[in-house]
Amino acid sequence: MTSSVDGLASGLNTTSMISSLMQVEAAPQTRLKTKVSAAQTVVSSYQSVNSKLVALKNAAADVGALSTWRGIKPTTNSTSVTATAVGGTNTTTGSMTFDVVSLAKGQSTTARVPTTGNATEADSFTVQVGSGDPVTIALTDKSAQGVADALNKAGLGVKASVVTTGGDKNILQFTSSKTGTANGFTISGLDDVALATSAATDAKLQIGGSEEEGGYSVTSGTNTFTGLMAGVTVTVGKVETGVTMNVESDVSGMAAKFQALVDAANAALTEVSDQTAYDPSTKQSSPLTGDFMVRQMSQSILSTVSTGLSYQNDDKQNVNFGSLSKFGIELDRSGKLTFDSEKFTASYNADPAGIKSAGIALGDTFRTVANTQISNVTSAITGRKNAIDEMNVQIDNWDIRLAAKKTALSKQYSDLETALGKLQSQGTWLSGQIASLG
Repeated sequence: MTSSVDGLASGLNTTSMISSLMQVEAAPQTRLKTKVSAAQTVVSSYQSVNSKLVALKNAAADVGALSTWRGIKPTTNSTSVTATAVGGTNTTTGSMTFDVVSLAKGQSTTARVPTTGNATEADSFTVQVGSGDPVTIALTDKSAQGVADALNKAGLGVKASVVTTGGDKNILQFTSSKTGTANGFTISGLDDVALATSAATDAKLQIGGSEEEGGYSVTSGTNTFTGLMAGVTVTVGKVETGVTMNVESDVSGMAAKFQALVDAANAALTEVSDQTAYDPSTKQSSPLTGDFMVRQMSQSILSTVSTGLSYQNDDKQNVNFGSLSKFGIELDRSGKLTFDSEKFTASYNADPAGIKSAGIALGDTFRTVANTQISNVTSAITGRKNAIDEMNVQIDNWDIRLAAKKTALSKQYSDLETALGKLQSQGTWLSGQIASLG
């Protein structure tokens, strides 16, 4: 380690001189750092473009997904009956009428018990839930609260509580945690406690009229039914008759997927335009200006629309679907995609099977285009990052080299100052000797 040598003998600002010399020495490293910064900016731009391509790929996958084309929209004529589509590819459309005969409820068993003291003299009692094994619960505290606490601690799917009535008796209440007859329970062993039970019930629907009319009934342990129609769950809220459920294809949901595809394509086109733009008035370039790989992405996306759709159907036959305007997709004067949901709906209603087949093919086509571009951009990102890593290694090596150079310069100037100081001392001594001879 060297110490400061500023002006010890020469009066020169050697620290400033060394700093200036080091700036010259560090010029190659500075150029490397500038290249790294520029390369990192390009990588960020590539990543921004890539994120839009991934969004386009995902939107295309949604359009091509079988679940999109089998989407359904169930409705009922009752405010207390809710029909919900659960998604998936196993769905069906149609209509059915049913009566809600009963609702599901849990079992409730109660007993009037003293407000103080023991509620029972039993040392234990047994609880059986549904078809499960009986469980015996020991009692150390025989008060009503003690019985409730012991049952709750057992965790059997039956909850107990003590309800204060304000009279000379309280209510010890047992309730099942779940609705339906399968979750009913029996309590034995509390022979000195008078138990009253409101039994659990299942929800029940009568479909298509009475049994004599060819109808049938279905039950559920909850107020929700699955399997009445494929892909639909039905939740009932009150007993009523004449409920009609209609299940239709979810055309609006399909249209929404196409709108998302168009939006994703436009977002990708905008991103490419922004990242490759050049402003002639300011002569300012964007990070990817002149990058042919990125610029041709726009052409790939636009040509997918402008050239129409041809594909091979499930029977391996070539189908020339033609213009995407049949889907409601067109190009406007600005080079962006537009989507007309009403036109799509009309085309689908006129030919559901044909539009479905072509729509799946279109989704696959856009996904292939996006995948190809994603692969290209990913390769470019990888290449740039490898180059950045190599330059950073060189920058680190330059740190070591420059540190050694600075140490050498500091020592060199320190040695010169020391030598100059000795010469000055010798000159002073000689001057003194000469003066003494006078």
